[in-house]
Amino acid sequence: MATMESLIGLVNRIQRACTVLGDHGGQGMSLWEALPSVAVVGGQSSGKSSVLESVVGRDFLPRGSGIVTRRPLVLQLHKTDGGQEYAEFLHAPKKRLTDFAAVRKEIADETDRITGKSKQISNVPIHLSIYSPNGMCITF
Repeated sequence: MATMESLIGLVNRIQRACTVLGDHGGQGMSLWEALPSVAVVGGQSSGKSSVLESVVGRDFLPRGSGIVTRRPLVLQLHKTDGGQEYAEFLHAPKKRLTDFAAVRKEIADETDRITGKSKQISNVPIHLSIYSPNGMCITF
């Protein structure tokens, strides 16, 4: 199981690789600038889901007791020029969800599809994109 130190170490190695490759950011779009700006890391029930929901401005993550989030979530926020806010999953790209309770259910269902209902943990990420005129462009 990954520790906080190993996760921080991974981010540091990616940053060092960018530096070695001469990619320091600040010169147009670069790998350095394309790296996630926010990584939410913490112990069980420490408020990681609440942080993500605060940034998004929507309640969309499964809730419950014990370990609820059992797969990594790659969350991409996309600012749109207008229209209705919606979400799409990589595993269901043509399915636009405008009801964020349905997003919560889809995350739970997709987690169970990979891990089963036995509360196992998987390192297979769920990729979720949220499109909103009220948001910002960021991946974490």
